[in-house]
Amino acid sequence: MGIRIGMKWCALVLLFGLAVSAAEAQQEHPVDNKTLLDAGKTGDQWLMAGGNYGDTRYSPLKQIDASNVSRLGLAWYYDTDSLPGTLEASPVISNGTLYGTLTWGVVFAVDARTGKEKWRWDPQVGHQNFPAGSAGNPDKVRTGPSLCCGPGNRGVAAYGDKVYVGTLDSRLVALDAATGKVDWEVQTADKNADYSITGAPLVVKGKVIIGNGGGEFAVRGYISAYDAETGKMDWRFYTVPGDPSKPFENEAMKAAAKTWTGDWWKLGGGGNPWNAISYDPKLDLLYFGTGQAGPWVAKYRSAPGAPLSDNLYICSIIAVKPETGKFVWYFQTTPGDEWDYDSIADLVLANLKIDGKEREVIMQAPKNGYFYVLDRKTGQFISAAPLQKITWNKGLDPKTGRPIDNPEAHYGTTGTIVWPGPGGGHVWQGMSFNPETELVYVTPGMASSFNYVEAKEFKPELGEYNWGIIFRDAAGRGTGPVARGNAAAAPPPRPPAGNFLVAWDPVTETERWKIPATAGGGTMTTAGNLVFAASSGGDFEAFSADKGEKLWGVKLQPGFANPVSYMIDGKQYVSVLAGRGGKGRLYTFVLDGNVPVPPPPAAPAAPPPPAGEAR
Repeated sequence: MGIRIGMKWCALVLLFGLAVSAAEAQQEHPVDNKTLLDAGKTGDQWLMAGGNYGDTRYSPLKQIDASNVSRLGLAWYYDTDSLPGTLEASPVISNGTLYGTLTWGVVFAVDARTGKEKWRWDPQVGHQNFPAGSAGNPDKVRTGPSLCCGPGNRGVAAYGDKVYVGTLDSRLVALDAATGKVDWEVQTADKNADYSITGAPLVVKGKVIIGNGGGEFAVRGYISAYDAETGKMDWRFYTVPGDPSKPFENEAMKAAAKTWTGDWWKLGGGGNPWNAISYDPKLDLLYFGTGQAGPWVAKYRSAPGAPLSDNLYICSIIAVKPETGKFVWYFQTTPGDEWDYDSIADLVLANLKIDGKEREVIMQAPKNGYFYVLDRKTGQFISAAPLQKITWNKGLDPKTGRPIDNPEAHYGTTGTIVWPGPGGGHVWQGMSFNPETELVYVTPGMASSFNYVEAKEFKPELGEYNWGIIFRDAAGRGTGPVARGNAAAAPPPRPPAGNFLVAWDPVTETERWKIPATAGGGTMTTAGNLVFAASSGGDFEAFSADKGEKLWGVKLQPGFANPVSYMIDGKQYVSVLAGRGGKGRLYTFVLDGNVPVPPPPAAPAAPPPPAGEAR
């Protein structure tokens, strides 16, 4: 009898121990510096937009894999009641709560198990983003922030007991993670200037790092670091030089000023870091990408008749020290850019064996159509290859990566068709890297061209698109405020754009596999040999990471953000935001999920603001 009782007692102790272990596995853990350094190692949480500091958008989870992904079903969905615009955020999952952002910077928190809303916060930004004097606002009334391409937002950062978000009127706001109440907020730029924030912040060593948009309006770009607890600004790094008659902020700006001519500072210069930020803890380097110059037309910042000036540090990848913002290195993808080739796409960190040597690299597929691999310690060029048709240059110098000039790509008032167009080969949509396949998954690839035409008359104005070019409609007529009084003949017909998802080998700089006509949001890859991506038609799909075989798909609604994955209570989930034109949803899937997929919501009665990426 004693033996039986002892065995029963041991069994009870064992069961109790397992229950305690399971409970401990799900208990809340503070999001501190160590937690962020370890982000992405277990896959239980998704603590930052890119999944980890290396921005790889890779999950080590493999409960869902290539053999069983066909069993994926809807676990729950959350109606966001979002306003018109495209949802672009990567959700963040921390301690059982999923945090996301909607158009106009609205933040929500839901239970990651059920989708039940915990709280919602609205920044109360004026819901109007047509530039003054545009077709949508002909009376030149400023009723909201100046936005280029829609009121999107790409997510929050989690740290301590707070989540952080940037707003379209250039505030950085710290919200209580449990209640959504404002803890502090700071104005990162003059709210009456043509700045905005659409990118997700990144927290490094207790500092909240955030850039800004506004290059379309020719404002001067910069990136800033704020104390995560108090909101006090620790440092600011400008991306282009200011007035040369005044002292420069640092030696980097002094050097950059030598690559600009004319009165560029009166217009602002551009170079806004509106999206990509990543961090290497080993090298202790913070990386970010910068946008195009403002205005687009190069003659406003290069000497007449002379070769294009580089205009540092537009269209560049920049490395600084996270504690101080001290400049370390740069690599410029498009010197003297006049085609809107921002370098703000994800900056993905990886270790690759190249030519028999282990290299610590940083990778980017910016708007200029190339895929770049650089040494992330020095910024040294390793390789680059085109993802699509390119005519803006005649190739790259194989040693430096500097483009070889194509004089025919420089446009005047008669116009020139150039590949790619300002939509770019790849923009804000997240690209992912799988360390097992050693492939990078990029979507949407947008093989497109554009007829660039310089405006005959150009006068910069607050709230205007200060490009200095003419946009044309399908009939070839000039459109937009810069087109007034600049009518021109119709451009030659152009072939339709082609979209695709590509699996790219960064070592050989070659295409491993490609899925045509797939475009939409970004990609997420997993240890289960899977890549999740979305199509512009509203399909959310899973492919085998090694071969590109379609294994699963579901019809949702057009307009996708970047998918993420997490595990809770022993179940792996996959979540994605979807919606364009308002009434978006958050969809979350699990193996053998049996919730019926709801029909797409009805389109709003009023048309949304002009479509495009939010900057």
